Amino acid sequence: MEWIAALLFVTVILVLLAGFPVAFTLGGTALIFAGIGTMSGTFSEALLLGLPNRVFGIMTNETLVAVPLFVFMGVTLERARIAEDLLETLSSLFGSLRGGLGISVTLVGMLLAASTGIVGATVVTMGLLSLPTMLKRGYAPEVATGTICASGTLGQIIPPSIVLVMLGDVMTTAYQQAQLEMGIFSPKTVSVGDLFAGALIPGLLLVALYVLYILGMALFKPVSMPAHTADEGESVTLLRVFRAIAPPLILIFAVLGSILTGLATPTEAAGVGGMGALLLAIARRELDLERLRDIMRSTLSISSMVFMILIGASIFSLVFRGYGGDDGVHAVLDALPGGVVGAVIVVMLVMFLLGFVLDFIEITFVVVPIVGPVLLAMGLDPVWLGIMIAINLQTSFLTPPFGFALFYLRGVAPPEVTTAQIYRGAIPFVAIQVFALLLIAAFPDLVTWLPEQIYSN
Repeated sequence: MEWIAALLFVTVILVLLAGFPVAFTLGGTALIFAGIGTMSGTFSEALLLGLPNRVFGIMTNETLVAVPLFVFMGVTLERARIAEDLLETLSSLFGSLRGGLGISVTLVGMLLAASTGIVGATVVTMGLLSLPTMLKRGYAPEVATGTICASGTLGQIIPPSIVLVMLGDVMTTAYQQAQLEMGIFSPKTVSVGDLFAGALIPGLLLVALYVLYILGMALFKPVSMPAHTADEGESVTLLRVFRAIAPPLILIFAVLGSILTGLATPTEAAGVGGMGALLLAIARRELDLERLRDIMRSTLSISSMVFMILIGASIFSLVFRGYGGDDGVHAVLDALPGGVVGAVIVVMLVMFLLGFVLDFIEITFVVVPIVGPVLLAMGLDPVWLGIMIAINLQTSFLTPPFGFALFYLRGVAPPEVTTAQIYRGAIPFVAIQVFALLLIAAFPDLVTWLPEQIYSN
């Protein structure tokens, strides 16, 4: 019945493209297929008895509690105008350097990504704050929009990232399932902390490559980013830089450091981050009752969306496996030429294309549980595979014409900036992403070295 599983997958994609809500599409379509299969005798209705246990497992999953806490932390920092202060300060610091504003936007995007972990929020915030300034200072629209989109997508890979939290939970289950299929009945585990550690070097590598590209453009195409002449009184002191950078850095180190050193679980660290963001907003006098209500509503809305999708994806996964879809995927990947390398290339290409029509949440909860156990059973390192998937999706969200980051920026860009300019600006950064992906594929130690050093004892 593998062909019915393939038909289920294609149907879900088509219904999503028609504009129906993701969570209800995943669960509803799967239940319709299960109902038809039950009536025709091709699907065992006994499998549906496992649904309550699956939903209960989601509700009691301690790791996933980190998601609403990290969302709360990100939304609070966004409302506290952290990015605005950072951008103004770093722009003044690097302003006289040709390309300095572009470097400032990249560094602020990195800090904001590490603080919020929400791609859409980062791109929109940076678009509203920095795009008008970059255009006013004579930056080419392509350079300005490309830099903003690329720095905004860093939230996919730089920890603490919501993507990595969800991916870590899924990869844990997939890794244990793969080991059981290999006959290993005391399976090793992979944690969110492993993924956080594995993502640090690749994330910083991407930032370095972005900065090198901007410096290269400033050197070989200076007309695209003129040097800025400081206005009278526009000076920056070390104290001002410290005041702008220290609060988010301290919060990031507190959250990430407590996880990597083993002092706290990701969920506990997310609680620390949420409280820290709240105290930071209070200290900056950016928090009143109305703004707190807005933060809580946004957190509730985003978190509800994530968990509804997770429940829908769980139903989809159950029905997909009930029709033998996982066996079909296993057979297809095993039959591909090139062995493990061929299977990884095909899976990455499929995920890249799916990233045009599905958000990272759907891909994480729907696609990874299907292909993850198969690839891990081939002997791949789970941390390396998780980071490859995260960077691959980050590249997909940046690629014209369907990249989500481009849509977010288009929504807040001024009318004089055309969609074609946004697309042209993103292409060099897509090439950088692909280069980084190939680099990590060729040198897996870029991902695996730091987790081994931290957790080897």
